Amino acid sequence: MTDTAAPTQAPAEAPAETGAAPGEEILIVTDAARTAVLTIRDREEDGETLGLRVEVTGTAGVDYTYDLTLDPLADAAPDDHLHISDGLTVVVPDASISRLRGSTLDVPGIPGQGGGLVIRNPNRPNPLGEMGRLELTGGIGDKVQQLLDMAINPALASHGGFASLVEVNDDDSVVVTMGGGCQGCAMSQATLSDGIKRAIMEAIEEVTDVVDVTDHEAGENPYFS
Repeated sequence: MTDTAAPTQAPAEAPAETGAAPGEEILIVTDAARTAVLTIRDREEDGETLGLRVEVTGTAGVDYTYDLTLDPLADAAPDDHLHISDGLTVVVPDASISRLRGSTLDVPGIPGQGGGLVIRNPNRPNPLGEMGRLELTGGIGDKVQQLLDMAINPALASHGGFASLVEVNDDDSVVVTMGGGCQGCAMSQATLSDGIKRAIMEAIEEVTDVVDVTDHEAGENPYFS
């Protein structure tokens, strides 16, 4: 599958405990994709008992990787999200819901590209990886520093860089600067926006914004020219 946004189908009920809202359609299936899947499914014995299971299995650069299989619906886990789309039941595991929400399953739109399916996903993995849940204590500044020390900087170290807390403003916004391999790197601004800012604001709910004051013109730009 390749990860590269589109018509809607009639929603079906989803159990609240899966993390999906009642009636929410996590993965939109285009008519062309549904026809392709149903054609394959109906070749199988007892094909009507099978559902299309779509799971996020990992990351590859800035995209997610996926596993698409036709599995017996009777084997679906209690917290799987099931959605019926014109005769096709799509099964999304609970852990993949947030990563797949708003995605579209389609066929390649380039003539002559061949068969297969494509997932057009507006979501992107955190470039710093999964931060996990940390026990952060103290004020905002204390919590940010702990997050930097325990999670963010160890992840940035693989790129030869680090992030430092400059200050916490009166409006509870956080000012951060980047150094080492991150300073002067053409990707450092994107890394801050997509990784550090997300990690801080998800881990510390009091933070209203994260501002980068790095002088990106001053670095030696070790990765890009």
